[in-house]
Amino acid sequence: MSGRPARGPGIREARSSGPPAGATAGTHPGPRRVALPAVIRDAMVAHARAEHPNEACGLIAGSAPAADGGIATTWHAARNRAASPLRYEVDPEDLLRISLAIDDADEAIWGIVHSHVRSPARPSPTDVDLAFYPDALYLLVSLAESEIDPATGAESVRAWRIVDGAVFEVALTVVGG
Repeated sequence: MSGRPARGPGIREARSSGPPAGATAGTHPGPRRVALPAVIRDAMVAHARAEHPNEACGLIAGSAPAADGGIATTWHAARNRAASPLRYEVDPEDLLRISLAIDDADEAIWGIVHSHVRSPARPSPTDVDLAFYPDALYLLVSLAESEIDPATGAESVRAWRIVDGAVFEVALTVVGG
């Protein structure tokens, strides 16, 4: 999956051939800010905790891709085929099942999620190299103690667009709940 897509059966989008319409190299492709339902954020964090000490992964469905202004609707937890604290690979069977469910609901892949168990919620060079869904957001959950919000005790959750190797942070606003 994006980040680390399945190499076998599964649905995979083509890599973009250039910056999105209206963007130039180095300019933010948008969106600059998105809303994430608290129920989805809480489910992502719970899945990351449950999979610890390995990285966790999953997908967020939306009304349209995040790049097109879609709204996040549904969290889909997936298995990490790599079963590793250092990398993730969405299990190909889960990727196919989730992709079909998203398609059947007439939705799109809005976000691709994985956790970092010891590092910040920023894409690693490997994450950037294996980012094959340029219209989706890449959301990272950090379980690193140094990343815990001292005021709330909440894990760091951040979102990014990765387009042709360029990384752009997207501000997250958690809504509801």
